Amino acid sequence: MKATFEATNARHIAKRFSLGLALTLVATLAPPAATAAVLAVDVGAASDFAVLAGAGITFSGAVNSTVINGDIGTFPTSTITGLGNVVLNGVNHAGDGVTQLAKDALVTAYNDAAGRTSGHNYGDGYGLIGTLTSGVYNSSGSFVIPGNLTLDGLGDPNAVWIFQTTASTLTTASGSKISLIGSAQASNVFWQIGSSATLGTNSDFSGNILALTSITLLTGATVNGRVLAYNGAVTMDSNTTTVPEPGSTLLLGAGMAALFAFRRRVVSRI
Repeated sequence: MKATFEATNARHIAKRFSLGLALTLVATLAPPAATAAVLAVDVGAASDFAVLAGAGITFSGAVNSTVINGDIGTFPTSTITGLGNVVLNGVNHAGDGVTQLAKDALVTAYNDAAGRTSGHNYGDGYGLIGTLTSGVYNSSGSFVIPGNLTLDGLGDPNAVWIFQTTASTLTTASGSKISLIGSAQASNVFWQIGSSATLGTNSDFSGNILALTSITLLTGATVNGRVLAYNGAVTMDSNTTTVPEPGSTLLLGAGMAALFAFRRRVVSRI
């Protein structure tokens, strides 16, 4: 009788602990009641990559002048030149199976971003400056950032920006900057580029570049986001690139998955 009571009591304790942990996770990680209408693009297996290419990666500059916080890889051309110039806080996957899965995920993400319905048409896309709130922004020509661009989440950490240019380029001027305010997160900013992207000298860039061909980071450019080139090469020179933290919605999903696994372990021991 005593053993039965102790087992039953242990189950009740485990249930109360699981429920309490769940409520704590939801209260801490749940997005605010007003969420962004635009959904984030899922980069899937490419999520851990700071730099991903199709035709090789080149690192110029001095020894240890480039810092990459995330993984790197390139496929089908697996050539990576200048690794001695890099401080890599991640894994070099070169052209392995992980990289190949990431390239497949990049195709899916690129097509998703390109297929979104735009509510803001920018014509030739020149002079992308000022402050922009969440939305899908389309240009029939190139996107050019000549100065400072501010993305304002208006207090919503799930606010999403998708910039589309189907057949042209992205170029940022030397010293230009993308600022994130109002709870905006780099993980929720996507640049779908139908050709190539070039980030200017000492520019400060935020967001995930999904380029059909190549990506070039000129000397001193920094990226809070991912540099993902499908067909072309990625060229870097004394840069810093950091994979952004996932958005709060993804964190909530991960937290609930961990909670479910923990609860199963507790109950199985009773």
